[in-house]
Amino acid sequence: MSDVDRAAIGAAVRQLLAGSLGYLNAAALRVAVRARVADSLADGPLPVERIAELGGVDPGHLRRVLRFLATREVFREDEDGNFHLTTAAGLLRADSPIPLQSLILLFTDQTYWVPAGRLDDTVRKGVTVFDEIFGAQFFDYLATDEERQTLFSDAMACMSLTETGGVVQSYDFPEKGTVVDVGGGLGGLLYAVLSANPGLQGILFDREPVLRRHRLADPALDGRWETVAGDFYAGLPADADLYLIKRILHDKSDADCVRLLRSCRRSMAADGRVLIIDPLVPADGDYSPSIKLSDVLMMAVFEGKERTADELGALLGEADLAVSRIIPTPTTLTIVEAAPR
Repeated sequence: MSDVDRAAIGAAVRQLLAGSLGYLNAAALRVAVRARVADSLADGPLPVERIAELGGVDPGHLRRVLRFLATREVFREDEDGNFHLTTAAGLLRADSPIPLQSLILLFTDQTYWVPAGRLDDTVRKGVTVFDEIFGAQFFDYLATDEERQTLFSDAMACMSLTETGGVVQSYDFPEKGTVVDVGGGLGGLLYAVLSANPGLQGILFDREPVLRRHRLADPALDGRWETVAGDFYAGLPADADLYLIKRILHDKSDADCVRLLRSCRRSMAADGRVLIIDPLVPADGDYSPSIKLSDVLMMAVFEGKERTADELGALLGEADLAVSRIIPTPTTLTIVEAAPR
């Protein structure tokens, strides 16, 4: 074996072993968020003893976790043993413009962690084993756990902060009409749409416990929005001009996608439109690692997948809808506009 071969094999060994222990990175990030390390460092570097005191954790163990995270450029340790924020760590502060605390806590929660650990079972069976673990599928289980439902809503609102601007600027919204944000959570997308299009009215549609925490209360939008609670499979507000479905279909099975799209079709105005706002898989299979990662997540935790335009078109066809336009955005999301056939 040549020296080049040995070097390549050695690098491959390190790559595989690091990948197999990748869960420790997720676990360490969870420790940092739960111990509020980034918030403790908001005013400057501190010794680990003080950080641990503020976070209510053991200083010796915390030091080891933070040193590990520093190898990933999350936090930095100086020569005196004090820890500093980095750009990445700053996003873990509660007052960050993009506060990732809720997303980190969601993605490292048992509802994501445990099914991911049983991905081999999912691949073998061809369906997620989430219901075997928790006794129900994800969203039905979430409805029984108020704390996790709140965490999920907060995390999705955080994710929207990185996406809504690009989505809204990419689509030519009508000057007048009514927009329904289907399963819109706390209302971040609808807020952005109404703010950028003063002639539109908006309806935020979701479950009642979610709607109680909406974020639409802004004097600038007074009189232009309402909330409606319900089950989007059963029915939606009628005769709207646009139905926004953002990050909804990709976590659904094909059958549930068709159920939701049929609900939109029954409800929409004669010249209405449905906007599916999800990652879109190119037909040539050449797409970003982040979408491939999301696709595996949809498989492990939910019953969904990231789909191609043809796959979405087939689902739309079953709901008497058809793709009218495909509009890229500056984010990982694509807008697929659908109209009645």
